[in-house]
Amino acid sequence: MSEAEVTMTKQKPTPVAVPLGTLIGRELRNESKVEKPTVKYGQAALAKKGEDYFLIKPDCQRISGSSTTSFSVFAIFDGHNGISAAIFAKENLLNNVLSAIPQGLGREEWLQALPRALVAGFVKTDIEFQQKGETSGTTVTFVVIDEWTVTVASVGDSRCILDTQGGVVSLLTVDHRLEENEEERERVTASGGEVGRLNVFGGNEVGPLRCWPGGLCLSRSIGDTDVGEFIVPIPHVKQVKLSNAGGRLIIASDGIWDALSSDLAAQSCRGLPAELAARLVVKEALRSRGLKDDTTCLVVDIIPYDRPALPPTPIKKQSLFSSLIFGRKSHNSRSNKLSAVGVVEELFEEGSAMLAERLGKDFPLDSSSGIFRCAVCQADQPPNEGLSVNSGPFFSPASKPWEGPFLCATCRRKKDAMEGKRLSRPAVIA
Repeated sequence: MSEAEVTMTKQKPTPVAVPLGTLIGRELRNESKVEKPTVKYGQAALAKKGEDYFLIKPDCQRISGSSTTSFSVFAIFDGHNGISAAIFAKENLLNNVLSAIPQGLGREEWLQALPRALVAGFVKTDIEFQQKGETSGTTVTFVVIDEWTVTVASVGDSRCILDTQGGVVSLLTVDHRLEENEEERERVTASGGEVGRLNVFGGNEVGPLRCWPGGLCLSRSIGDTDVGEFIVPIPHVKQVKLSNAGGRLIIASDGIWDALSSDLAAQSCRGLPAELAARLVVKEALRSRGLKDDTTCLVVDIIPYDRPALPPTPIKKQSLFSSLIFGRKSHNSRSNKLSAVGVVEELFEEGSAMLAERLGKDFPLDSSSGIFRCAVCQADQPPNEGLSVNSGPFFSPASKPWEGPFLCATCRRKKDAMEGKRLSRPAVIA
């Protein structure tokens, strides 16, 4: 503090003491007026096979009955080999995620717990679906919006992009296509799968890289029991906080992204309300490529509370021809642009397919009750009926069976199978 500032401070009258509770109340009221944005959304789709599904829930609450704890959920499920996995994930994934978040948390703690809960929810949903004995699968792009914080979890090749002020477009997801993701190819082969193209008559290889058995082009999904446990449901998760200028999310199945680059999709609908924007993105994809796949798009605008709509964003000059030619673009080229211009704060990002790395270590055993809670399915069981994810050979120095998180026997078998430690098929529940 400068000398002048000190002098001015001394000349001020002594402030009247205000109770701490009053100050906190004022802060909470001011925060709710200034910070809480408006969420508006639109949806559009064209069906080719009828395997795309979506979820829109703008009125969720962290605490039931408390409107001040509201958050929104938007998701796309792009099914393959049937619709049962997409429908099951749509109906069960949100509840499985929320059940993995401890009760009684404040907003900041809830947001910090959300990435891990998303991992647990995805894996639990996959286990439950596989127990039905059905063989279809689905991609998932799952978006949670809590005020200015956006958390995205994804498996497969549906995508979520963020378009912010200044015309900066960034991917919030990672494509799990074997053709484009070398790290995932290495993981699949290390876990016992085979990666290669389709062989046709004469020994020629055609089409994209696939994993065998099954011939799936993706390395992560929910379902796909018949393909192999190396196709994992562990999502890439990214959490960002927008500035109070807001932004637009475009969440879409690969019917959009096979036709349009991220930049072109954003440019095609800037300045339009969300509902019209979603229809225009689908129309642009259809015009570019024709209807070759199910095409579903959600547009979600996160708008400053005092504005009726997002302010217009200047359109960057870019060759339409080059956007169409290059189509799907690598996420690496754009993942850091948002933080560079200062409009978005990156809070969290993790994409490891190793379950132990995604669940953390703060799941201690409750010594008073002798009960532990499975970090995936949330089932309470005696310690002798489950194992820590860190358990290994008894004499191994790396084995730490007393260190959480803990898994029940079913979820431990799932973890081992995903890592290629055993080939297993889940028990089918009639």
